[in-house]
Formats: sequence, C-alpha cells, structure tokens
Amino acid sequence: MYKRVELSAFGKPDVLHVVTEADLPEPEPGQVRVRVLSAGTGFTDTIIRQGQYPGVKTKPPFTPGYDWFGIVDKLGAGVSDLQVGQFVADMPVIGGYTQYLCVDAKQLVVAPPGLDPAEAVCMILSYTTAYQMLTRELSLVPGQRCLVHAAGGAVGSALLELGALLGLEMIGTGSQAKKALIEGLGAQFIDYRNEDVGARVAELAPGGVDAVFDTLGGQSWSVSYRCLRKGGRLVAFGALQLTTGQETVPQLLLGFSKLLVLWRLLPDGKSSGFYNIQTRRQRHPSDFNEDLGALFNLLAEGKLHPAIAERVALDDVVEIHRRLDCGDIVGKVVLDCTL
Repeated sequence: MYKRVELSAFGKPDVLHVVTEADLPEPEPGQVRVRVLSAGTGFTDTIIRQGQYPGVKTKPPFTPGYDWFGIVDKLGAGVSDLQVGQFVADMPVIGGYTQYLCVDAKQLVVAPPGLDPAEAVCMILSYTTAYQMLTRELSLVPGQRCLVHAAGGAVGSALLELGALLGLEMIGTGSQAKKALIEGLGAQFIDYRNEDVGARVAELAPGGVDAVFDTLGGQSWSVSYRCLRKGGRLVAFGALQLTTGQETVPQLLLGFSKLLVLWRLLPDGKSSGFYNIQTRRQRHPSDFNEDLGALFNLLAEGKLHPAIAERVALDDVVEIHRRLDCGDIVGKVVLDCTL
C-alpha cells in the first residue's frame, strides 16, 4: 500500500487529492521500482496544475510532480547497471508526487550516498536550471554582474549561490520578506515592490549588468533588457505571471517573439534567449546527467546549501499549492514522501 497525489482536473489547488493504492507498482522489463524519498514543488507544478504548461499533453487524472529523489527498490527484467539500494533521481515533469513509481532505468541519474533527500531534490530542477543558465547558456567570468529576478525563490536563490561560487557579483530582486535570504547569499537586494528596479540597477551597476535572469514574464522582460550593458544577455525562463493569472501562454509566447524581433533590429550589441530545462534535456541528455551529477557532488562536499522553506508530507500538498499561487514561499518547499 502507498500514497500518491492525483490531479483530478485542471484548476485551483483543490483539484489535488491524496489517494491510497492497495498494491505497489511492478516494474516492467527495463524499468526499476523506486521508493521516492522527496519530491520538489514550485510554480512550474502550479502551471501544470492549471493546464497551462505547453510540455504536458497528458489529460487528468494523473500524478503531478516535476522532479523526485529516491532509492531503487526493485529491478525489472534486463536491468543490470543499477542495484537495489542505489540513490537515484529523475525529472519526469509529471509523476513525482508519490511514494513509489516505476521508471525506465535509462532515465535515472545516480546520486552518491549520504545526501539529505530534501537538499538533493533541490539539485534536480532548481539548481540544474540555474547551473545550466550560468554555464551552458552564457560564458561568464569572475567579477561580472548579474541581475536575478524572483531571487528569493527556488531557482533564484540557486542562481545567487552558484553565481557566488563562480565569482560573479549578484543583484537580486524580491519582496521584503525575502531580503534576508537574498542578502545572506551575498547579493545586493532590490525591493521590486517599493523601488524602481531599472533605476536601482543603474546605481548598483553603472553601465548595466552582464546578464539578467528573468522568470517573471512578458511584463518584466523589457525592463530587464534595458538593464543590460552593451554585449549583455537576457535569459528568460519560466513565467511566474502565468501562475498569478496576469498572462496566458499564447500571450507570453507571442509577446516574447515580438520582443525578440524588435531587439534583433537594435544595434546595441545585446542579446536574449529563452531557456527551458526539459527542452534542453531532450536535445542534450548527456549535459543534463553531467550537470546534475556535478551538483550532487558539490552538495556532498558541503559547498551548496539550498534554501528549504519547509519539509512537508504529501497530505499537505493542497495548502502548499495555495501558497505557491500567492508567491510567498521563501526558497523551496519539499515534499517528504516517506511521511
């Protein structure tokens, strides 16, 4: 017997229900059964719950959950490169809010033993997103300046911590409730609710920043672009304004396409692009495995300290999604799937 979360229909948080299954799933040939120890939560899950995530074509009912960390519980026929008891991780986009699941063995990334499951799951979506944007999408050198929007969130705080490790000077926007976290990660803080972000960036980085990481959406991208120095790059990823209902996916994509066309006509030396971790993983699976493996090693060495707001049970998923919709979580809430 085990528990999992089921999305009964697209909509508000109350479409999520915890269900109990009588029997454990059995792995098919080439699969393994995993006992899930932790699953991440974030605004991407809320966009999927609302039915607005372009990469999810599955119709409800299904189990949501973008990423998970667990331990191999049983091997299916033909699996020889994994062992029961190994720690593994995956980013399936849906399916992670559960205590047990079966998955293709080739999808898994092996993790070293001894990791805190809550910290480990932060490495999958949040830290790999940040790491790839800093190192795969850009070629930054120590001393360069970066602006991070929503810097008190899961990916934002990961960008700040990894940026500091790379010797970058980080500036982070957020609410007053997230000031302590942002400054604690060594970044300069901008209160986006009470300050003019563009004006403050001009004060903190005369001439502009070298990179902006913007997860807010179309209403923010023009401001972010103006914050760049000549030769700087805007990396847009996600769209928090989808969660709040300020934009829809068609509006978002059309708006960014129009901005790209406009910006490419400007002789300012700046550039922009949109990053999506799942799309990039599909194109470059070996990069994803390599980068996540590197992050697991940094975590094992004590060099990373993800900002975990809370560790909660699957039974608390509705309340967590309500809070995600409000945007008031500092860091990342992790589902402890063993509870």
